[in-house]
Amino acid sequence: MNPVPPAGARIGIDVGGTFTDFVLYHPQRQQFAYHKQPSTPADPALAVRDGLAALIAKCELAPADVAVLMHGTTIGLNAIIQRRGARVALVTSEGFRDVLEIGRARMPSSFDFHATREEPFLPRERVIEIGARFDRHGAVTRWPQADEIASVAAQLATLGADAVVLMLINGYLQPEREAELAQALQAALPAASNGVAVLSAAQTWPEIREYERTVVASLNAYIQPLMQRYFERLEQLAAELGVTAPILVTASNGGSLSLRGALARPIDTVLSGPASGVVAAARLAVESDTPGIVTFDMGGTSSDIAVSRHGQAEMVTRTEIGGLPLVLPVVGVSAIGAGGGSRIRVDAHGVLKVGPESAGADPGPACYGRGGVDATVTDCYLATGVLDPDAFVGGAMQLYPERAVQVLAQVAQALGQSGADAPVRAAAGALAIATAQMASELRKSLAQRGLDPAEFALVPFGGAGPTHANWLAEEAGLKHVLVPQKPGTFCALGAATSDLRRDFVRSLRVAIDDASAAEVVRIWSALGDDATQWLAQQGMQEASQAPQLRHALDMRYAGQAYELNVTLPESLPTPLDAAVLREAFHREHERLYGFRDQQAPVEVSTIRLAIVGRLAKASSAHIASGSGRPTPRGRRQVYLRDRWQDAGVFDRSALGAGDLLDGPAVIEQEDTTIVLLPGWQARTDPQGNLHLKPVDGLGDAA
Repeated sequence: MNPVPPAGARIGIDVGGTFTDFVLYHPQRQQFAYHKQPSTPADPALAVRDGLAALIAKCELAPADVAVLMHGTTIGLNAIIQRRGARVALVTSEGFRDVLEIGRARMPSSFDFHATREEPFLPRERVIEIGARFDRHGAVTRWPQADEIASVAAQLATLGADAVVLMLINGYLQPEREAELAQALQAALPAASNGVAVLSAAQTWPEIREYERTVVASLNAYIQPLMQRYFERLEQLAAELGVTAPILVTASNGGSLSLRGALARPIDTVLSGPASGVVAAARLAVESDTPGIVTFDMGGTSSDIAVSRHGQAEMVTRTEIGGLPLVLPVVGVSAIGAGGGSRIRVDAHGVLKVGPESAGADPGPACYGRGGVDATVTDCYLATGVLDPDAFVGGAMQLYPERAVQVLAQVAQALGQSGADAPVRAAAGALAIATAQMASELRKSLAQRGLDPAEFALVPFGGAGPTHANWLAEEAGLKHVLVPQKPGTFCALGAATSDLRRDFVRSLRVAIDDASAAEVVRIWSALGDDATQWLAQQGMQEASQAPQLRHALDMRYAGQAYELNVTLPESLPTPLDAAVLREAFHREHERLYGFRDQQAPVEVSTIRLAIVGRLAKASSAHIASGSGRPTPRGRRQVYLRDRWQDAGVFDRSALGAGDLLDGPAVIEQEDTTIVLLPGWQARTDPQGNLHLKPVDGLGDAA
């Protein structure tokens, strides 16, 4: 790939269903620029090309001034959810043909007598057995001869597969040996199957648990052709503009990797969009001296949260996409509730419900005027006066309040409400229910981590995040809301400022003693060599500091079913013996569960290493000082606290550093609207961020 040059503009791109967002950051000029381009779902690369051309012209740059494109995409994620990827076949050890059929032998709903078994990701007819496996120590117990390899290859040729995955039992202990067999199978394929890749599951992700390892490798093969076509198209269209800068792809772990790396392992990119926003929020928290944050990304369909402490986004080593387990290190994003397009209805028992169904972007909420007939959260914002129908998306889109009132009147009627203000009361009730649902999930999520909501600030982004943030913070007990300067393009900002990162793993299930501690150190050293080699292959010339290595272990007390992920300090203790490793686990177990068992043996199951290559750090420019108490540009009635209240309307671009606003107020900007509740105050900091806090809890910080 082309190396990342040390100077020039970095452009972050986040492709969404409705808009494709762009953020340009020029380190030498300390310049930021933002642009939103309508997406083109039939050919997403067209919107990227058109948006790039508009942004470059807007900033008066030449195409050669672009140093790198940082691209986040949900193409792979959508392909998995919609099941429209490549045709994949699986070769596995003899006796394990049903590895995907059995899965974890769990029903989707344990208490539903009508629940049916989920269909396996790959049908059984595309799974072939081969006489190859290892024992639990990694020793070969059976290995195929040339005639068996040829027979399996002939069977694969009849399946018409686009890609093949090889998964051997205990193959995580011998990834190189499994890869050799994969190469032998590929070489034995008939000429008609030339070009069909045979991928080793252990080479893709050498972690214990065969079902999860099979799923990761299969998903990687499943989305690879689609991703390759898209990025080849993107490179072609960018070159037509004269932009020949290297393309980096943001990853699910909050970092980025080269285009070549993304095509080799597209599974690393499936959650790149949400992860980029969380990483940008973590950097914002450091700039704002806010040690703990909960991000709140509210879009059209759902709302997501993630936790970050001391500038580090929380990572998890297991999540689900499209009902399938993903055991890769990813930024810990979890869904907590409704989005702006979530439908509002009254069930058969007369109970008001919000979501999970969504009106989507087309036809969208009723107030869009595109044929939507169901009330949504956005209709509630409009009916209660939160949104200005003439200023939505900076005035680029007209809203129709009479249509919002009409569909909300139907909700009110189903609830048995009457009177002229019944639609507004129904809207307020729906917003309260959505808020309560979100707050309940947020508190539960923090409690599972042993964290107190009062010690965290809420960082909202996305189109609806800042609109709903004050309600959520008040309901959930958070005393601080930190609203970024440009929340609508925040994920693209995260892409533009992301570092290079990749995670490496090796499973080793042993009890911790001095001998096994020495083996852990040896494996970390080997993984460090692999990580350094990978970083060099990314073509990175630009670096603000030396690469960072982050060490972690999956550990448990002997007999426990699941492990805790234990992160070690960046500077590893010396010597790194068994006592140090055991104490690190005891301390984390005690933090989460309130106790430690000093007498119980401690086991390590998986060794993890992440390498981070730092790119140029983006620093926000300071804004001019304000007047202290700005005058609103207008006033309007907003339905808050079960009554209409007179609220000041402020233009965020007119606010200066140090300006103070008292609720109730509405703060409008091109990409979102911010609600400031009665009893809360907003302060603008020198970087242009808004800090919302309850008046009785401001103290010296205000």
